Amino acid sequence: MEQLLQQIAAYKLEIENTPTNGADSLEAYRIKFLGTKGIVKNLFAEMKNVPADQKKEFGQVLNEFKQLAEGKYENWKEQLGGGSQKAASIDVTLPGDSLTLGTRHPINLFLNHVISIFNRLGFSTAEGPEIEDDWHNFTALNIAENHPARDMQDTFYIQQNPDWVLRTHTSNTQIRNMEKGVLPLRIVCPGRVYRNETISARSHCFFHQIEGLYIDENVSFADLKQTLYFFVQEMYGKDIKIRFRPSYFPFTEPSAEMDVQCLICHGEGCAVCKRTGWLEILGCGMVHPKVLENCKIDPNKYTGFAFGMGIERPAMLKYGINDIRLFSENDVRFLNQFTPIT
Repeated sequence: MEQLLQQIAAYKLEIENTPTNGADSLEAYRIKFLGTKGIVKNLFAEMKNVPADQKKEFGQVLNEFKQLAEGKYENWKEQLGGGSQKAASIDVTLPGDSLTLGTRHPINLFLNHVISIFNRLGFSTAEGPEIEDDWHNFTALNIAENHPARDMQDTFYIQQNPDWVLRTHTSNTQIRNMEKGVLPLRIVCPGRVYRNETISARSHCFFHQIEGLYIDENVSFADLKQTLYFFVQEMYGKDIKIRFRPSYFPFTEPSAEMDVQCLICHGEGCAVCKRTGWLEILGCGMVHPKVLENCKIDPNKYTGFAFGMGIERPAMLKYGINDIRLFSENDVRFLNQFTPIT
C-alpha cells in the first residue's frame, strides 16, 4: 500500500511538470497515462493486491489521480485544438444562415379545408383506429361474411389474425361513435385507409378519406343533398356542375354517387376522368336501418344520412394534378408549390 502511494505521488509530480506543447507530446502523454496499457489502468489493476480494509482509502486516491490525469489531458487538448481558438474564429457579427420554411402537404391542406366547411355546418371531427376488427369494418355495416360487397374492397388482412384488417374506409369510426348511443350525432371522420389495388395515375394502395354522418329524428335525403351541394360549391365555386347517380352500398338505402364536372379538362374528357368529362367524388345515402339496429339505435325513431369521399381525387381537381402518385413520392419540387388554401 505504501509503495503504491509513493508511486502515485511521483506520477502526480510528473504530470504537474509535463510541459503542454505539441500534438505529438499530447498523444504520447495520453498513451502513457490514459491508454489501455497506461499508468492509470495499471494502478487500478493493483486494487486486487490491496488489503480489504484499505481498499476504500486506496480507491479514493486512485480516483483523484485519474481525475488529475484526465484533467491535464483535456486542458492540454483545449489549448492545442481549438475550443477557444475555434470559438475565436467565429465572426458573431455575420448574419445567420436562413432556414427554409416548409409547407403543409397538399393532402393536409385540402383535408383541413374540407373539415372547416363541415364544421361550419355543425359537424364535429372524430377519429378511429387504422387497424380494425371485422365487426366494425364490415359486419356492423351490413356487410355479411359472404357478402359480395367484400369483394369490392380488396382488403389487407392481418396475417397473425385474419379477423383484423387494415381498415378499408373510415366508416369504422362512424360505427364506434354510433355505439356510444349519444344522439343526435353529426360527425365527419377523416383518416387514412388501405386497399389492395394496383398503383396507377388514378389509384393507390393507400389513400385518405373523410366520411360524414348525421343521425337525428326526421333526417331526409333532401337534407343530404343540400349538405353536399353546400360543400361542393364552397370547395369548387358556385358555378360547378353537379349530378347525382343512383348507386348501391350495403350500409345505405337509398344510395347515390355524386359527380362533378372535371376541372382538369372542363368536361371535354381526359385520362383522369376516363374521357367522360365527369369525376365521381363521393358516395352517399340514407343510413340502412340494419346498421342502426346493429348499433342499438331505434330505426323507427331515428334516421340519418352518410357520405364518404376520397381526399386525393378531389384534391387533384382542386390543384390540377393529373397523377395521384405525386402525393406520396415526397418530391420537394412538387411539395413546394403549395400554400394554404384561403
